[in-house]
Order: sequence, then C-alpha cells, then structure tokens
Amino acid sequence: MLEDRVRPTRSRHLAWAAAAVALVAIVGAAGFRATPGVLIDPLQQEFGWSRGTISLAVSVNLVLYGLTSPFAAALMERFGMRRVVSGALLLVAAGSGLTVFMSASWQLVLCWGLLVGLGTGSMALAFVATFTSRWFVRHRGLVTGVLTAGGAAGQLVFLPLLAALVQSYDWRVAALTVAGSALLVVPLVLWLLRDSPADIGITAYGADPDEPVAAPPVQTGAARRALGALRDAARTRTFWLLAGGFAICGATTNGLVGTHFIPAAHDHGMPTTTAAGLLALVGIFDIVGTILSGWLTDRFDPRWLLGIYYALRGLSLMILPGLFAADPHPSMLVFILFYGLDWVATVPPTIALCRRHFGESGPIVFGWVFAAHQFGAAGIALVAGLVRDSSGSYSAAFYGAGLLSLAATAMSLAIVRPGVVRRWRLTPARS
Repeated sequence: MLEDRVRPTRSRHLAWAAAAVALVAIVGAAGFRATPGVLIDPLQQEFGWSRGTISLAVSVNLVLYGLTSPFAAALMERFGMRRVVSGALLLVAAGSGLTVFMSASWQLVLCWGLLVGLGTGSMALAFVATFTSRWFVRHRGLVTGVLTAGGAAGQLVFLPLLAALVQSYDWRVAALTVAGSALLVVPLVLWLLRDSPADIGITAYGADPDEPVAAPPVQTGAARRALGALRDAARTRTFWLLAGGFAICGATTNGLVGTHFIPAAHDHGMPTTTAAGLLALVGIFDIVGTILSGWLTDRFDPRWLLGIYYALRGLSLMILPGLFAADPHPSMLVFILFYGLDWVATVPPTIALCRRHFGESGPIVFGWVFAAHQFGAAGIALVAGLVRDSSGSYSAAFYGAGLLSLAATAMSLAIVRPGVVRRWRLTPARS
C-alpha cells in the first residue's frame, strides 16, 4: 500500500521537474527567435541591405525552422530528447555568434537561415508534443500550454533587452548575448533532462502505475519514420485542414507581427525600444492566453477553440494599421493585450487534434503541421518586406493577414471528429 502511494507521488514530482527543465531549454532557444525584428534596421543602416534582402534571410530561417521539426521529432524517438536538444542549442549559439563576423548578405542567410533555422527547428513545438506525450497523461493540455507559452513569451520578452543592447552598444553585442544564453542551457539539459519516465523507473504523470509508459522503439531510420508519417497523414482530409490553418497561424504571428511589427511601428515614428516593449507585453499576455488555452483544450472541443482563436485574430489584424502612432495610445495597448492572449493559443488544440486523429504518430504529424506553419510564416515575412519596399507601407500585408485568419476559422470548423461519418455519405443512392 505504501508503494502504491509513493510511486504516483514520485512520478508527479519528477514529471513537473522534467517539465521545468524542458521549459528552460525552450526559453534558451527562444532568444535568437527575437533578434530579427530588432536587427532589421541596424543591419540596413550598416550594410545598406534592403528590407527585402534581410527578410529573405528571415524567410529561410522560418522555412528550416518548420521543415526540421518533423525530422527532429523522429530523431528524438531514435536518439533521445536530451541529445537532440543539446545539439540544437549548440547550433543556435554557433549561428548567433558567427553573425558578428559577416560582411555579405549570403553570410546572413547562412547564419540566420541555415544554422539557426536548423537549431531552433529542432527545439520547435514538435519537442513540446514529444515531451508531453511521454511524460504526461493527466494535464497534458495544460503542460502543452505552459511550454508553448514559455517559448513564445521567452522570445518576445528578450526583445527589450536586445533592443537596449543594440541602442546602447551595438547589434553584435545582442547577437553574442543570445549565443551565450543558449550555451548556458546546454549543461542543464545534459544533466537533468531525461528521454522518458521509464529511464528513471517511474510512470508518466497520470498513467496507471502498473503500466510504465516508455517511448516505443523505432525500427526504421528517423528520415523514413518522418516521411512515412507524412505519407499516411497526407491521405486524410484532416491533415490538410490542420496544415492549412496552421500555415495561416504562422503567417499572422512569426512571419508578420513577429518580424515586421517593430519596423512598421518605427515607420510611424515610434522608437524601436518602445515597439520592442510592446511586443514584450504580447509575450507576457501570451503566457496567460496559452496556458488558459491548454486548460480549455482538456475540457472542450479543440476544433471550436481553433475557430474562435482564428476569427478573433483576423479581426484584430484588420484594425492594427490604424493604431500605429509615434506614441502608444490606449487603443494600441488594448490590441497588445488582446493579441497577446491569442498569440499561440492555437498550439494546444492543434497538438490535441494531431494526437486524436493520428495516435502514436501524432507528435511527428504535428511536426509536419508545424512545418506548414513556418512555410506560411516565411512566405509572409518575405512578402511583407517586399510590400513595404514597393508601397512604403505595411498596411496591405496586415489587411491580407486578417482575411487569411478568417479563412483559417472555416478550415478548423470543417475538421470532422474521428469515427464520425458525414450524413450525406450514409444516404443511399437513388436508382
């Protein structure tokens, strides 16, 4: 009887400790995700590169950030989370640190695009899906929300610090600060992060104590496993609806607001540090919104949650161009609060739908859905830069993103529950 009481308690404590380490690792990787918005203007001034050229490097980063995710999830199955996460942090540090030596735009693409894209992609939301699938049965949606909020909020909260470093010293100091932050997290991951509860003789939190949950052995290579999951998922309508909606999610967050909000605000006379502070507020409110979304995902239909989130986001983006001014006024602060609550609230219900529809392959399938997220982000990051170069304004980009969000609402509500057959399919054909 004592053993039956001790084992669940130990599982609960160690599961939350493992979640804390995963959170620190995700925040450590988030630092460089914040730098493009802060460095666009300094790079343009120092090297004379256009915003379209700089946005190209950001787009390459975003594409690799997403495309790496499903393969990283498969690598975590084969080699373990600890090795993959540590290697990812080293790539982030290398890419950030090497930017201080660049002198040509192709080197910006190499550092920001290739190295940091691969590193942050391996630490993307597929890591969150893999970790929560192994370590939690109870409160899985809530933990997903906490880890997701940590990554997004960490990225945005870094902005005031990086902006202050750029203003007081140089953009190179900001890049080296990010590299050092990523390096500091590596020893913690190697020391404390474990690949599954079975590694330390416990069960996942909320699992049956008599049935330890271990990661299933993978018999095929990581690339074959990732591609096989994509092949099977791509045969379903649900996958394409999830991927399409999440592509729009990426376009309206990382690609547009995350990359171009600061320069768009600067176009209207707002100081870079002030704009960075507003995005940091988005990160703070994002913590509340995403954790709440995880809690709601444990209790309500995730399809309806996604539909509501996308609709509210679309309406908010359509009013944003009229809110830019030299000084943040109350209407802009209301937008920041509202948009922050919705920033990545879409992640917990999307991960839940991938688990519900694709079972054990859910984390890898979510990796492919997240790849679509980053393709959407990369596309609008480049397009918005080109729109600004040609028209002198970001307004068209924000209006277009708002309309896309409304389309994502319809796509989310069109997803059918597993095992549910539409009535028209049951109607016999008339002779």
